[in-house]
Amino acid sequence: MSSPSRRTVLATGSALGGTFLAGALPGSAEAADNAESPAHSATPSPADPWRTVLDDADLVWQRMPTTWDEGPFLGNGFLGSGIYAEPGGDQDGDQDGDGGRGGTFPAVRFNVQHSEVQDHRPEFGSLFGLARLPIGHFTLEPVGRITGLDWRLRLRHAELTGTLTTDRGTLTIRALVHTSRSVLAVEITPSEGERGFRWVFHPAEAISPRAAFRPLPDGYQGNPPAEVGERNGVSTAVQSLLSGGQHVTAWRERERGRSRTLYVHVAHSYPRSTALDRALGTVRRTSSLPYDQLALTHRAWWNAYYRKSFLSLPDARIQRFYWIQLYKTAAAARRDAPVMATCGPWLESTPWPNTWWNLNAQLEYWLIHGSNHLELDAITRALGEFRENLVKEVPTPYRADSMGIPRTTDPQLVNGAASTLMGYGVGIPGQDPPTPEVGNLTWALHNVWLSYRHTMDESILRDVLFPLLRRAVNYYLHFLEPGPDGKLHLPATFSPEYGGNSRDCNYDLMLLTWGCRTLLESAGILGIDDELAPRWREVLARRVPYPTDAGGYMIGADIPFAKSHRHYSHLLAVYPLYEVTGRTPEERALIERSLAHWVGFEGALQGYTFTGAASVSALLGKGEDALGYLGQLMSRFVQPNTMYKETGPVIETPLSAAQSLHDMVCQSWGGVIRVFPAVPAAWADLTVHGFRTEGAFLLSAVREGGATRWVRLTSEAGAPCVVRHGVGGAIDVRDGRGRPLRYSAAGDGAVRVALKRGDSVLITAKGDRPDLTVAPVRPNAQAPRWGLPAADVRTGSLPAG
Repeated sequence: MSSPSRRTVLATGSALGGTFLAGALPGSAEAADNAESPAHSATPSPADPWRTVLDDADLVWQRMPTTWDEGPFLGNGFLGSGIYAEPGGDQDGDQDGDGGRGGTFPAVRFNVQHSEVQDHRPEFGSLFGLARLPIGHFTLEPVGRITGLDWRLRLRHAELTGTLTTDRGTLTIRALVHTSRSVLAVEITPSEGERGFRWVFHPAEAISPRAAFRPLPDGYQGNPPAEVGERNGVSTAVQSLLSGGQHVTAWRERERGRSRTLYVHVAHSYPRSTALDRALGTVRRTSSLPYDQLALTHRAWWNAYYRKSFLSLPDARIQRFYWIQLYKTAAAARRDAPVMATCGPWLESTPWPNTWWNLNAQLEYWLIHGSNHLELDAITRALGEFRENLVKEVPTPYRADSMGIPRTTDPQLVNGAASTLMGYGVGIPGQDPPTPEVGNLTWALHNVWLSYRHTMDESILRDVLFPLLRRAVNYYLHFLEPGPDGKLHLPATFSPEYGGNSRDCNYDLMLLTWGCRTLLESAGILGIDDELAPRWREVLARRVPYPTDAGGYMIGADIPFAKSHRHYSHLLAVYPLYEVTGRTPEERALIERSLAHWVGFEGALQGYTFTGAASVSALLGKGEDALGYLGQLMSRFVQPNTMYKETGPVIETPLSAAQSLHDMVCQSWGGVIRVFPAVPAAWADLTVHGFRTEGAFLLSAVREGGATRWVRLTSEAGAPCVVRHGVGGAIDVRDGRGRPLRYSAAGDGAVRVALKRGDSVLITAKGDRPDLTVAPVRPNAQAPRWGLPAADVRTGSLPAG
């Protein structure tokens, strides 16, 4: 089967069910690259831009990773494995200045964690009694001491390949977490001196990771030790839970020729103890398949995944970072998997072993929209599936018409202790110390709104967004009251993380405003004549203005923004809600003043401070500033494998940095598609393809020599199309067959084009007939690969990839 040319892909390709495939289809030999030796990379075909950028983005290790934020990571949204040295090696005391990696190591750790494995004791709260539970890890123990390694995490295949060198020989490694079978498969091919290597499983203590950071609640204790045994050739570690239920790790090693393959599966069940039978069955079925056969379907899925969109820019380090985040997202998320906890499926020592709803979950999923990966949208699915639990999180008097979500929950959106002790988890405005954090559900529903806007799928609106948002806004309406000024005011609520409760808290006022606007718009789309619509209009007409002072937006009427603070909870009307966008000089000045004031306080700023600042700068069209903020993120916070940590691992920041890149390349809020709205001068060349915008359009565009060369949009829903294309001078506007299309000016450099479902439009400079090719752009300079490439011993620098 031959691949279509890139010109053909752009000229004739169409989006079917949100999937844009260029080249081979899933399951074909070409898509899976079955002919390629997985341990050695062939020269990428110049006709395949995806292969070129993905192979270039591979992470490499020529020094031993010693922590989770240095090593390779594999996953499928459920099962996750982080890989690094087992502590306890007799390193050389760092005589080489390499952090101790120049010594020898006894073993390599393959962590085994799972996003569904949790405790079920709600009386101890979401962070102890409902916490994610650690499972354990395998050690790969060679015969000799490990003296070197050469690994590559192949993004295109989602596989780790390479070699370990010991003082007794070599071990050639291939490893994956299968995308659908949820099995960790590790194939080892040893040299003669290493034929006696072994695998050892080390069960973890089944206790909340928060126990290492905070005092245990009264009466809380860890679960009993796991029972390790064997059942008809399959090894098991059965972890019984005090609450009932169990999780089970099952594994088997199979020998084929000179290679031995380890197969590992984890199952969780509650309240019944059915996980054992499921784990045994999965391992028995999967271990009958050779590694190559498993890899075939696995690679086909990943090849199809990546080909839904394309982005190439001339900063090699950032381009690689972007593609790694697309890999990381699909390794950590699936629609039917739990909403990502703070560290995704790679549970490590952390004080935050569950899902956070006052920023983390929202940021984790933003990038799925522009990158055209709505198949990963667990937030919409979870909010819809577990909505009854959200009713229980508000006090009993309000449950008839309201719902909310606390700061932290388990995968079923249950908070636990607060609900048990007080009867609810979301605080009462003006009454409930210490932190009535009311806006989290409304903010989470903004993610659902984005999923609707990027697909125009009215079932999202009808079945999830409208009914849940109506109840979330209702909770506010119970407490909103007129003041002496005739305006509607909110009693004291809590702005996430700042400290102290304030009347007219901007976090809540901004979300309430967005909620009322969105309810009115949604009711109009769905044809609903809602009895509450007059009240929503009244809120928009009479609510108090957002509190501001000389520094810009305040936390609330009682609390100025006056200290270093990582969270942009007081700026949500600017980003991501796009209600305040700088339409007037005064509004723009307010945004600029607020941004400068926020990031001007050093001390408590963290990684996502800089992703938020980059996206606000992109809104203002300040590409240089946006790039500068991302540069600070990369240099100060991002770890060698692109993970991120504060007190513990937190996955949202690198993923939100990918969304900041999206915001620089394309914005589509307010019914206008803005192409290359905040591109720095250094990005003179840029290619984007299959980028999903609001209105359910797929965008392809090319920038050459600092100017937009062409823009192409394909409509999936027949929504109104207004595009600020950026093509200079007079333009040609043509349809998919090259015929002129009628268009009209829409102001501020935008044009309006009528497109039916399935129609496309191409915009170029008048008389220009550019080559409509999806191709990587040339990097401005070489850059080191992510991972731990070998240091140059003469200069201490890292080699270019």
